[in-house]
Order: sequence, then structure tokens, then C-alpha cells
Amino acid sequence: MAIRIYAGSKTQALQKIQKKGAVQGTKVCFFMAFVRLLYRTAIFMMGIERLSYHFEPEKGWINDPNGLCWFKGEYHAFFQHNPHAPKWDTMHWGHAVSKDLLHWQELPIALYPDMPYENGDGCFSGSALEKDGDLYLMYTAVSKELGQTQCIAISHDGRHFEKYAGNPVIAQSPVDPASRDFRDPKIFPYGDGYRMVCGAGADGLGSVLLYKSADLLHWEYIGPIFQSRDYGPVPECPDLFPLGDKWVLLFSRMDKSRASQFVVGSFDGETFTPESFQIPEKGPDFYAGQTFLDEKGRRILIAWMHSWEREVPAGAVRAGALTIPREISLAEGKVCTYPVEEARHLLRDASPFLRWEGEEAALVQDEQVLLSLPRSQVREAVFLQDGHAWEVFINRGEFSCTFYTEE
Repeated sequence: MAIRIYAGSKTQALQKIQKKGAVQGTKVCFFMAFVRLLYRTAIFMMGIERLSYHFEPEKGWINDPNGLCWFKGEYHAFFQHNPHAPKWDTMHWGHAVSKDLLHWQELPIALYPDMPYENGDGCFSGSALEKDGDLYLMYTAVSKELGQTQCIAISHDGRHFEKYAGNPVIAQSPVDPASRDFRDPKIFPYGDGYRMVCGAGADGLGSVLLYKSADLLHWEYIGPIFQSRDYGPVPECPDLFPLGDKWVLLFSRMDKSRASQFVVGSFDGETFTPESFQIPEKGPDFYAGQTFLDEKGRRILIAWMHSWEREVPAGAVRAGALTIPREISLAEGKVCTYPVEEARHLLRDASPFLRWEGEEAALVQDEQVLLSLPRSQVREAVFLQDGHAWEVFINRGEFSCTFYTEE
């Protein structure tokens, strides 16, 4: 049997159903679902209504989630943001908070590109960590003169941020003196201090670099912990975190796949040793994922729900969203990402959207096979739909597919 979940327009969906000869009950459910989807997509694209559970800004452009954390009784999600138009341009750090990971309140912009070392493309991606009751943001600043450098901003209340007078705290890439590709710092506690990973590239060799610090302000370079020419010029938005008795390196590939690459292995504070390479997310609209540890001890993942290849419809007031927060786990060595408990009441049985054929299970979008499995290996298939945002989960997150439809 084959699973086919179509995320195209109503016309495309009906043509495929008619061509493939779906069962009568599936035809009716599928038709009605897409009528509702088309209506809601139209009003979303005109800016009349926003997504209900996936965060998106009131207006403008959003891409990478940044600085995900739990701080002073709230979940914080910062994000790459152009507040002036629904397209990429000079980057700011947008800011939203939530009590339950589903309902978000957008706050004033946290970081403006208002310093000389940000006079190029602004404030690029980064991360957040609490230290001594304050919230530290570490981010990439882009200037015309210095290229990409790493900087710090500090907040006492999680609302107002002051940029460190000693910025940039890391002024040059150790692998490229021009610092053209040196970005996306992710900070995390380790031992009695801190570690940071960031992406870098030079001469076609992509690297994840490792630094250490005792105070988050002064950094010492340790060396590369991962290097390859197979995933694009820079491993973007790298993240390194413990999961069970393993460590996981996550980064976004800049090759044609734009995939989120998970590498399971071991880490001793200075060296990461890969053991397995996995890509559990198969959809086209999942990039720049970042994780954090919440107050309940859960490792939570949020990603950008959109893609660089998508065109923004004329007349749109906003573009892009963040995925539903997912809890990450290891099951028999496999990385699984599944909606957090707070969102599971939104999950629905995928049966009305599935079509079974033969002995293979295939997840298809616009005639492209995103995932193919033997039917015997498909134990559960559920989905979450929020307007024009779709997330599909197979076997409690052993595989997932994320779609952000705009037609």
C-alpha cells in the first residue's frame, strides 16, 4: 500500500485523485478538506487572518528561529526578521513569548542593526542562555568592513537588551580571514563553563567550529569538530546537544536538499565523534532548526517553516512561520521529533488524506516522492493542519514532513 499526502491546489489534488482512483470515502473527505484549505489559504495570503498555533509575525518577513529558551517563567522565541516587508532584507531580531508553546505574543524588536559592526546585513542568527539571572544573546553581526563577527547582548528582564561594549567578542573566522561565512553561534553549558558551535566555510570546505568560555564574553577557539565538502559551503545554524547517552549535532545543509542533518555521536568537550547520519524530516519547508532545554527537562526543536525557493504572493503582508515545537528523543538510535504534549490534541488521523497501494508506503507532494517505506513499517500516521501550514508525522516522529502551502 502507498501513503500519498497531497499538498498542492484543489485542482491538482482532484486530478491526482481521479487519476489514481481513490476509494469513494477518501474522495469526499479529500475534496472537502481542500475546499476548506483553499478558502483559508486565500484569506491568510491577503493578510486577513493569521495562523492559530504556528507563530508568524504580524507583518514582514521571518526566517531562522533564534535564542529559543525558557526564561523568567516564559518561553522565548527570537527570530530573523525584516519588519518592513514580506521579503528578506537587513536582519533584525524579532521576539515573541508564550506560556504554553502554542499561543504566542509578539513583542517589540529585541535587536536592531544599529551599531557600526552591523552596518552590512544586520543581526544574523544566534542563540540564548541564562547566566546569573540574566539572559545572554549571542548573535552574528554583519558589517561591510569586518564581515561576519560574533557579538553579545544582555537582558535583565527578557524584554530590554543592551549590546556588550566589547563587541564583537569574536572578530574573525579562524578558517577564513575575510570572515565571509562565519555565523550562527549556538551556546550551551558544559562542565563548569560554556561551549559554542558555529558554522564556517572556506574554499568549499564547510566546518562546524568549537569554542569555549568561562563567562560567555571571552572565547577561546578549540578547533573544528565536523568538516565536509558534501553538504554545501557552510553548515548553517549548527546545534550540539546531549540526548540520552549520546550527543547530537544538528545543522542545515546548504546543498540542493536544504535538509536538516542530524548526526548522532559522542562528545568529550573538545571532540565530536560521529556514529550515524540521519534525516528524519523529509518535507520542503523545514530549515534552520534550533533546540533548547525547557524547565521540564525536554529537548525542544523549532524550525523555520518556509523555504528560500518559495515565492511570496503579491499583496501578502507577511511571509513564513515557525514550526510547532517538537520534543526530540532517541528511539533505538533513531532521532524522533514529535509535537510537544501541549500540541498533541491538535493531531488528527491522517487516514482521510492517505491512499494505500501495493506493499510500499509513499509520501508524495506534487509527484515528488518524499518518503517511501514498506507498509509493515508504518505504525502510525498523523498530521496537524493550521491554515496553510501542514506537519505530518510517521511513527511518532520517526519521520516527518513539513509543508507551508501558498497556492
